[in-house]
Amino acid sequence: MPLAAAELERYSRHLLLGDVGRAGQERLRAARVLVIGAGGLGSPAALYLAAAGIGTLGVADCDRLELSNLQRQVLFGTSDIGQPKASAAQARLAALNPHIEVVAHALEVRAANVCELIRPYDVVVDGCDRVGTRYLVNDACVLLGKPLVSAAIYRFEGQAMTYVPGRGPCYRCLFPEAAAAAVPSCAEAGVLGVLPGVLGVIQATEAIKLVLGLGTPLVGRLLTYDALDMAFHEFSFARQPDCAVCGDRPTIRAPEDLAAACAAEPASFRRLSPVELRALIDASARGGRRLELIDVREPHEFDAGHLAGARSMPLGTLEAGLGAVAADAIVVFACKSGTRSARACALASLRGIREPAHLEGGLRAWADEIDPSLRVA
Repeated sequence: MPLAAAELERYSRHLLLGDVGRAGQERLRAARVLVIGAGGLGSPAALYLAAAGIGTLGVADCDRLELSNLQRQVLFGTSDIGQPKASAAQARLAALNPHIEVVAHALEVRAANVCELIRPYDVVVDGCDRVGTRYLVNDACVLLGKPLVSAAIYRFEGQAMTYVPGRGPCYRCLFPEAAAAAVPSCAEAGVLGVLPGVLGVIQATEAIKLVLGLGTPLVGRLLTYDALDMAFHEFSFARQPDCAVCGDRPTIRAPEDLAAACAAEPASFRRLSPVELRALIDASARGGRRLELIDVREPHEFDAGHLAGARSMPLGTLEAGLGAVAADAIVVFACKSGTRSARACALASLRGIREPAHLEGGLRAWADEIDPSLRVA
């Protein structure tokens, strides 16, 4: 069915783009995209997907809106407090664009329902804030052959990647163990309100590109965003032949709830302030318990500036390097702002390191509070 007159006017700026045009807009109208999580990431992603004319837009969320959500969840208003997010999102998106169908899925995504939820959709946008759900959605998309756009946020940083079946690695190729990707939640660590807006819009962009077949998606590339430095960086990663779900001999044949795999919550890790870490360093230097200070940034970041006595062990190689860590040492991880070091704590805990700790706020906080001369790249 051709675009109606009102649609031609609404999407006129798309129609002016030669790479989109009427044919592309009709593809968008025929597309079915599912947004999992109507929070900080899902809110801007859903708004822009609806505005772009995605014909069937699903929104899955089991929570009710709280006042504290409104600092970053721009899909909602104060009058929505107490309402189920899925139905409130449906009303808001339908009001934004009456030419699309918005489907509310007011449910908790679990292994028992994830395939049924995802199967009718062409592209999945994962904006959930639970690590177990992130892995569950990844696994289901791999098993069903569905493209997935995933993102995560922490304090002042965010990351995004895209999985396309048969074209590149999945999320498990990057973080094989669920706890290795875990960081404290927004409720525990806080988050800059505008940060998820940037990452959510990137997710919407990736989804639209996938529907239209335009450009180069973030396949095999982890895009990171640092709001404080206003800097984007990109890290390439490859499909792992031993990946449990997309590898040559997969061991995951059906989605599984990962509550057990995520039992080591980041909140149980020691979070050291710069002052507390300095006290540990001083105590160790005076003959106290041995301290292993491990910097999990990339080599070029380490070379630009690091703490005295720190050992370079980038997060991507950490699992192999942990065997060289003294069993009786106090192990403290550090990175730029605390995101990667929190993941390092989770991975170290899984690998038998007792009571790992990380520098809260990262080397930025150290430079602010202890040593302004430290260069943090």
